[in-house]
Amino acid sequence: MIMAKKKKIRVELRKNRTKPPRANDWTRGFQEHGFAEQATSGGERVRAKGDLSRKRTIMQEDGAGAAADPGAVAMPAADPGVHVLGRVLRVHGLASVVETDDGRTLRCAVRRLLKSLATDERNVVATGDRVWVRPAQGDEGFIERVEPRHGTLKRAVRGREHVLVANVDQVVIVIALVEPELKPHLIDRYLASAAQGGIRPILCLNKVDLVDPAEYQPLVGCYGQLGIPALLTSATSGRGLDELRRLLKDRQSVISGQSGVGKSSLLNALQPGLGLAVRSVSEATDKGRHTTTTAQLLKLDFGGWVVDTPGIRQFELWDIIPEEVEGFFPEFHPYVPLCGFPDCTHTHEEDCAIKDAVAKRQISERRYVSYLGLIGGKAEEVVEE
Repeated sequence: MIMAKKKKIRVELRKNRTKPPRANDWTRGFQEHGFAEQATSGGERVRAKGDLSRKRTIMQEDGAGAAADPGAVAMPAADPGVHVLGRVLRVHGLASVVETDDGRTLRCAVRRLLKSLATDERNVVATGDRVWVRPAQGDEGFIERVEPRHGTLKRAVRGREHVLVANVDQVVIVIALVEPELKPHLIDRYLASAAQGGIRPILCLNKVDLVDPAEYQPLVGCYGQLGIPALLTSATSGRGLDELRRLLKDRQSVISGQSGVGKSSLLNALQPGLGLAVRSVSEATDKGRHTTTTAQLLKLDFGGWVVDTPGIRQFELWDIIPEEVEGFFPEFHPYVPLCGFPDCTHTHEEDCAIKDAVAKRQISERRYVSYLGLIGGKAEEVVEE
């Protein structure tokens, strides 16, 4: 076996402090009042050392990390003689449940070095991650390294990046037609996040047994024209389940949506043996009540696996700049070159081909309103408070 070459690199760690430990104007006052001449030399720091520099040297495989993926966080190298490769099934606070490639299921803590790395992520480990684990006594272990990711679904939470799931091929966006109320603009936010994460979107309009399906055919047709599979489904009647099963077969998928839209009910209908807990929508608020409390990876009997995620009540995109938003709307692409200004934002400009197309009903007005909400960073149109 040829061992990969390793190299030493310096990695940034999180700061111990973000504020000085005491008032930082003492030196200035000391000098202004003429006490400097009486000063004796001393080694006391006004600012904690950890706030000036927090770095550490680690060993990394040559060509890994940032060299292979510019957006990846530098990770320490793994030793195949000591560590085993596995996949994170779910994350519970400080512990993660990992299924190793040799068939064991271990409850793992994250190595302190990984938790200290300077990153914008809420948690350095996410469901679906491929990780290297150092087994310990019994069914426990330590996550020593997280492999570079592909296919992520993420959002922003309090200024931090929240990776809902990693290493998936597609996202099934479950939207209830009723109970809770249909929010079309939330669909467009999910589609933008899917495009950002490099995963295929599938739209699942659920609880069709409670409405007249004919009323929602224009919505299905709108997304069908964009090449996005749009299904009308019902866990109660079974409508659309065969097509959904076909789309999930032998793929790595994530199911996401608001609380109460019926994600767990759909999975139970697709594979009854899962036995996932379900709850009804609150009659007082018309909002879903959280049943699934953590993202969990589930193997499907008919092939592939799916991650069932907790219901969301707010979906703010992470690290999106206004200039890239138009790229998430494929129906805009033929018209963008026709705008009068190369840097047209399609909001207030006079000679704008996108606005003209909306006026002529060549572009959906509802989709255009979603674009305005994304470019303005507004979430209140599509979330529950």
